[in-house]
Amino acid sequence: MLDINYITPDAEKISLDGLQALGLINPANPDSARNAVKNMIIYADFLIQKNQVMNLTAITDPAEIMRLHFLDSCAPASLYDFHDKSVIDIGSGAGFPGLPLKIIIPSIRLTLLDAQRKRVDFLQSVCEKLNLPGDIQCVHGRAEELIKNINCRESFDIAISRAVASLPVLIELSLPFVKLNGCFIAMKSIQSDQELSDAANAIQILGGQIERVQDYQIPGADIYHRLIIIRKVKNTPPRYPRAFARIKKSPL
Repeated sequence: MLDINYITPDAEKISLDGLQALGLINPANPDSARNAVKNMIIYADFLIQKNQVMNLTAITDPAEIMRLHFLDSCAPASLYDFHDKSVIDIGSGAGFPGLPLKIIIPSIRLTLLDAQRKRVDFLQSVCEKLNLPGDIQCVHGRAEELIKNINCRESFDIAISRAVASLPVLIELSLPFVKLNGCFIAMKSIQSDQELSDAANAIQILGGQIERVQDYQIPGADIYHRLIIIRKVKNTPPRYPRAFARIKKSPL
């Protein structure tokens, strides 16, 4: 029996119904969905516990955590193929969207990157609790500094980020990690048309091309979010990304 203190009994139903609505339950293997939900509940319970002593999430209602963090994080897997891909989550924070994606698609080779040591320590603790299979790394550092490591530059199939900065800034921080023909996926609000327009120059300079912009509804909520999928069609020039102060002051 799970040692759960904060997550309410309806969380399992919310999660299972949500995964069903997203088309992420394999009818041939329904147990995999239940195992994924069990891991999500363990993760969410630990998140609420740790949130009492550190700033991990402004959402504290258990049902809303399942919908607005976990199901929202899983939604990209209903719109893009993550199986057997190397994925870096830029500015992962409390682990969203990277860890829920890894939970439902264990074949992902995942790197969680965050600039705050306490958050990285939290992510490492979550990974140890869940004992997830396969390759997973929790990395402390800033994207524009980590990219100087030759083993990181243009080495991932997918970079993904969930609303941590404006799109022009996110693209400069993220697209250099993506290999040719890979993609950067930005999770944004549906009010991001101006950001997308502002990012046109950055996309072109950094070697990207917009492949798809797709809105989706979070299951069980009257909330729509947007995926912006940018394909890497050319190598990013070596001078990018610039120092963060320059990126922020003068976006491309």
